[in-house]
Amino acid sequence: MLSELTVKGMQQEVDAYISQYKEGYFSPLAMLARLSEEVGELAREVNHTYGEKPKKAEEAENSVENELGDIMFVLVCFANSLGVDLEQAHARVMNKFRTRDKDRWTKLDTEG
Repeated sequence: MLSELTVKGMQQEVDAYISQYKEGYFSPLAMLARLSEEVGELAREVNHTYGEKPKKAEEAENSVENELGDIMFVLVCFANSLGVDLEQAHARVMNKFRTRDKDRWTKLDTEG
């Protein structure tokens, strides 16, 4: 069984992987293009799995899980290349949702 990996640990693991290559991280614009490409691949997979567009027989097997993993990898590369701590970014966005958006959605009834 794998031990739990923190976001900081993921950022460190990806950085160690990328750091072994002379090319290093792509530019921010190239990273954004790669992220957009991966999101498009996720959209295609979701459409095949849950939508009305069945996969063609000659198309390779894939999964939503694989596509989300690809997105996470590129997102971590993007953050690392810009010096963004994703744990801090997550904390800030959750604070925003807990304050600004706290009454935006209908809460589940947690009583009895």
